[in-house]
This record gives sequence, C-alpha cells and structure tokens, in this order.
Amino acid sequence: MKILVTGANGFVGKNLLAELNNKGYNEILEYTRESDPASLETYTKECDFVFHLAGVNRPKDEAEFMKGNFGLTAHLLELLKKHNNKAPVLVTSSIQAKKANPYGKSKKAGEDLLFDYQKETDSKVYVYQLPNLFGKWSKPNYNTVVATYCHNIARNLDIQVNNPDAELNLCYIDDVIEEFVSALEGNPTIKNGFCVVPITHTIKLAGLADLIKGFKESRTNLSIPNMDDALTKKLYSTYLSFLPENQFSYDLKMNVDQRGSFTEFMRTPERGQVSVNVSKPGITKGNHWHHTKNEKFLVVSGEGLIRFRKIDSDEIIEYRVRGEKLQVVDIPTGYTHSIVNIGESDLVTVMWANECFDPDNPDTYFVEV
Repeated sequence: MKILVTGANGFVGKNLLAELNNKGYNEILEYTRESDPASLETYTKECDFVFHLAGVNRPKDEAEFMKGNFGLTAHLLELLKKHNNKAPVLVTSSIQAKKANPYGKSKKAGEDLLFDYQKETDSKVYVYQLPNLFGKWSKPNYNTVVATYCHNIARNLDIQVNNPDAELNLCYIDDVIEEFVSALEGNPTIKNGFCVVPITHTIKLAGLADLIKGFKESRTNLSIPNMDDALTKKLYSTYLSFLPENQFSYDLKMNVDQRGSFTEFMRTPERGQVSVNVSKPGITKGNHWHHTKNEKFLVVSGEGLIRFRKIDSDEIIEYRVRGEKLQVVDIPTGYTHSIVNIGESDLVTVMWANECFDPDNPDTYFVEV
C-alpha cells in the first residue's frame, strides 16, 4: 500500500510517519515544501491513500492562507482526477473553519472543495476539523500555546497568560494519529458529516500554565504529577520532550552520614514515596515501628537481614535478602523492624512508603528489635 503524506516533515506529519513505520507501512510517499513540485504528479498517480496534512497557519502575508490551504488542496485533487485515482483522501482542517478570519476562510474553502470532489468522483474524503493539537515534536510560537509554555517554562523564560479564563480545547497527537490510522484502515470516527478525534480535553489557560509550572517544580519537590488524569499525563509527556538536551538529569538531596545515605526519589500525595537507602557493611538501620505507615523493602545490591518483632512479643522473625535475587519484603504495621548489612559491600535498598513523610506526624516509634 503506497501512502502519500503531504506536509510530511511537520508536527503531525512526523508523528504520523513514525507510527506508520511502527505499524509496518513502509511505502510512504513524502511530500514537503522542499520536494520537487513535479514529484506530486508521480505520487498522485501511484498512491493508494492520501494524508493531506500540508497547510499554512502563520504566514507573513494573509494571502498565503488561501494559497497554502486552498490552492495546494485544489492542485492535489486535480492531479488525482487527472490520473483517475480514487484513493481516499484524509485532510486536516481546523475548528477555525467555522470562523470568518482569513485562516478559517481558507480552511472552509478547502473543505467545500473536498466535499464537492467527493460528490464528483465518488471517492472517500475524511475531513477532520481539528482543535488545538499538542505533543512531542511540536514547535513553540508556531503550533500551539502548549508547545510555547513547555519550551519557555523548561528554560526559565517568561510566558504570557493574556486571558486566564480562556478555555482551550486540546487534542493529543497520539490520539490524533491513532484515529488517522483507523481511518486509513477504513474505520474513521464520523460526527455530523465530519471526521473527529474522539478524545479531546478542555482546560483554562491559567490552569494550563500552572500545571506546566508544576512539572518543572516537581524536580525539586519530587512530587509526581497525577498520572491518573489523562490530560495531565499527556501534558507531562509533552513537557519532557521540550527539556533542553543538557538538562535531562537533575540531582537529588542525599542525606549522608557515616552509616551510608538516605535519598528520597519521588513522592505522590495518593501513593506515597520512594526512597533509596544505602548502608555500609555492619550497619543497622531502623529499629522502629508504625501505627498506620507501611513500607516495602527491595534490596537491589548487597546482602542484608531484615528483622521483625511484634511489639508485644519476644519472637524475632528474620528475612535474608540479597541483590542477586530480587525479593520484596512487606513491612507490616505493629512490628518493630530493622535492616542490617551482613555483606562486605554497600547494601542498597529501594524503599516505598504508603504515605509521604510528614515531620509533624511521622508515625515512627523507636524500639529495638
């Protein structure tokens, strides 16, 4: 199957090509601004499906709207008719087509042209009136405010929130591409005569700015964003794609003493925190118990002995653990417990607690095992 993609090196095009490749579609005819215009003649003769993604949204001259959004579409359809090629055509329009601005008018003109083409040729046409798109490989100050905010906040640059209560209708690029592949395979989502991406999100501009600022702050407060919220999850993935390449890593505060170290890695308000504990040979840590706080210990390097004693009992329970055999040990409430490094190298333990540490309510009581 030969697939023609116009605008192949744009935001949507790059994501589409990557996923088509993942799906095993390897005969892609890429058409971009840099392509030889004559190549479109050949491509429209050979193709079995068309993704028409090329367009103009931020020209220097408003006249370019009509030329780039209507003119190229008209040329594409004329070539398909010339070669009597009835390959389905998927077109990215915009919700702006409902408005009377120059960009919207050019998109509306392209839509009308496509629907006329469908009636004339009986070819399948999939017109998507897309909202604001966001995701990896988008361009700041060009594709979307999300890209601009992610880019600037990641670099400590100012952002503008001109209308904090303005509500944005957003669509994530992966959801767009999933829908496009479904259309390619003959299963588009259709509503009121247009094709739609079934998953969209709304958020106010001020909320968007605060959320992305929170992503940056999470490196210092170690708080993981709420990944149970679909929009937050998608925005966080987008934000990470805008990190400067020399800032992928960040330091953690290591609490170091003669016994080893204890370092908090991440925390969430609803699922607790994860820390890394390092103990020198012969060192014992712990010797405390909790009412409600519970933990999981996972030794990833070295050899240790985890000891338990119910606080109203003299019986000691022991679990020998080592990095060569990963084994999680639950730390139940009501048992005083300790972990001893019985090996000759550092004992490294990943520790999860069901709640973030609260110095005002530590729920920790020191009693020797």
